[in-house]
Amino acid sequence: MLSIFKTYFFMLAASLGHTLLLALFALLFAMIIGLFFALLNVSRNKILNAIGTIYVDAIRGVPLIVLAFFIYFGVPQGVKVFVDNFRLPALQAGTIALAMNCGAYMAEIFRAGIESIDKGQMEAARSLGLTYGTSMRRVILPQAFKVMIPSIINQFIITLKDTSILSVIGYPELTNTGRTIAGNTFRSLETWAIVGILYMIVIVSLSRAAKALERRIKTNDK
Repeated sequence: MLSIFKTYFFMLAASLGHTLLLALFALLFAMIIGLFFALLNVSRNKILNAIGTIYVDAIRGVPLIVLAFFIYFGVPQGVKVFVDNFRLPALQAGTIALAMNCGAYMAEIFRAGIESIDKGQMEAARSLGLTYGTSMRRVILPQAFKVMIPSIINQFIITLKDTSILSVIGYPELTNTGRTIAGNTFRSLETWAIVGILYMIVIVSLSRAAKALERRIKTNDK
């Protein structure tokens, strides 16, 4: 196993970097998507509520691998009707698929975080003459984000593991690289053990960071 690690160290390190990059991009866009649809879900407007609910239910109801195939293979085929030779690179397609999938779960995290704040906070802000949008931005969301940080980190961990699914569209992340190394060396046991250990190191580190951050938040709130 050590010989495989030494031989393919740079390939494994590069693929781990690609994995982290994809997960980070996906989480950043997912937070934007999630916040947008969360605000729709907490709105008093029934039409906006319906739009937010439909998005969350539809995306959560579709497996990530199907969503990745749809974006990577299906969307370019549909766009070719209007634009010749249109194609999405694996990084862009993977980011879109992961961001849409993660965004649906982030929407629920944001919604729960916003609804966890006492309604009196919004009423107090409105009584001071602040608009709904300003009250949400300056009063509700800052408090909600403090509550949501551990959940956001946990969702990042889930998204990081979900990047392995995108090996099916050829993105050079860690699982795809592991498959290549296993094919070159015919030593699947050692190869997948190395890949698993690399995932475990990153994910356990993030899990510990999430727990430490959660403890710090609880301490500061006392």
